[in-house]
Amino acid sequence: MQKNHISFIIIPHHKGRQRTLSLSKKRVRFILGLTIFVVLSLSAVLVHYGLMTGINQKYKVLLKENANQVEKFSQYERTIVSLQATISNSEEYARKLNIMAGLKASEVLNMEAGLGSGLKSGQSAGSILPLQEANYGQLDEISKRADRVNLNLNTLVNIFGDKRVDLAYTPSIKPSNGYISSSYGIRDDPFTGKPIMHWGIDIVTAEGNPVVATADGTVIKRGYDKISGNYIKISHPRTGYVTIYCHLLSEFKVKNGQKVKRGQTIGLVGSTGKAIGPHVHYEVQKDGKSKNPWNYLLEE
Repeated sequence: MQKNHISFIIIPHHKGRQRTLSLSKKRVRFILGLTIFVVLSLSAVLVHYGLMTGINQKYKVLLKENANQVEKFSQYERTIVSLQATISNSEEYARKLNIMAGLKASEVLNMEAGLGSGLKSGQSAGSILPLQEANYGQLDEISKRADRVNLNLNTLVNIFGDKRVDLAYTPSIKPSNGYISSSYGIRDDPFTGKPIMHWGIDIVTAEGNPVVATADGTVIKRGYDKISGNYIKISHPRTGYVTIYCHLLSEFKVKNGQKVKRGQTIGLVGSTGKAIGPHVHYEVQKDGKSKNPWNYLLEE
């Protein structure tokens, strides 16, 4: 029987009786196996913990990198939106200059009168395609549009360089600071509600604010009628333009036959004639034909 057992002699460090522990080989093998199992299990847990710690650290790094990438994409998207708006504004500006230079008819300007954002009616900066839908083709198109605008503007610089005097007699600024409340074209008459042609634009501003000449010229008529109220008509020699300013106060700042410069005060904003409130009704004519004044507001 003793051959199937293993004895362990236990000797205490302090005074005491020596003891002998006798275990069967089967039990020793069980204890040894259990110890190995526990050691291996603990080792596996420690290895797994180490791996999970490493994975967790990598995950945190990836989260941070992802957040940085999202911010970069957002910046790229904002940049693309800004570029598209800038190019649109530049194209609009170039179209107006083309019209003023006589290179294109006013019909090429498809912008809705009264909009100054460079975007088509109903479109906002946020409605432009987001970066996720953008591709290199879009960026290439933006680049091509910028090149076309640049080429066109360079051509216009040369043209206007030769027409420097004519440019001074071409309407190009707003007659008064304010917002455009009514654009050029068919609209409902504010008094009758019926459709009627509006031959100019209405700029709403405070009564008494200055009204200025939009180009160099000569005052050919100042007067009053029941529709326009107090008005001033200016001829701009060499270019064939005539500009008209209506609903002014009776305090005219110029006389018939007087020469004026662009930006010179000619009258004051009022509400005389057929007008609901203070504003200036502004018209542009060329060679006797009515034109959309919006096409001649470069400062917008």
